[in-house]
Amino acid sequence: MTATAVPSQQGNRGLIAALVAFLIILAIQIALERLLGRIWICECGYVKLWEGGVNTPGNSQHLSDWYTPSHIIHGFLFYGLAWLLFRNRPMAVRLGFATLIEAAWEVLENSPIIIDRYRTATIALDYYGDSILNSAMDTVWMAVGFLLAWRLPVWVTVALAIAAELFTGYVIRDNLTLNVIMLVWPVDAIKAWQGGV
Repeated sequence: MTATAVPSQQGNRGLIAALVAFLIILAIQIALERLLGRIWICECGYVKLWEGGVNTPGNSQHLSDWYTPSHIIHGFLFYGLAWLLFRNRPMAVRLGFATLIEAAWEVLENSPIIIDRYRTATIALDYYGDSILNSAMDTVWMAVGFLLAWRLPVWVTVALAIAAELFTGYVIRDNLTLNVIMLVWPVDAIKAWQGGV
């Protein structure tokens, strides 16, 4: 009985360590975004579970929106990268690594240079950055994707990512792939299509 209890206790300690690492990095992300002058919640003064509008003032301000699937896919990708780099390391290290990447991106994404880039190179003309709540939830959604990738077969994870990309691409004419393309190397034809031209 003792032999089976020890691995279970080690597993619980590993999960607790992963959660602590995640929460510490998330707290640092929130503090940095506040220092950047980000607002806590939507200027509308309330919090919604889901914001269904894409080109609305509530986009990127609430708990989830059409870009939530992109952050879940971040989790899939970061799990794969962490598995390659830290295959023999505890889950706390791998999740901490993924959280660090996501948190760094969230801080950078909400800096003036990236906000301006979104507004000039993409269809996000009225984008002024995420609320702190939305940005923190983006990191939480990344962790959800990471944990899903940890537990699901690889083919299911890949299928979910492709389905999410195709669905959001069809519904809002944007997804993670298009977002990266338009941020790094804007294509006029994509911008025109996204704008409904």
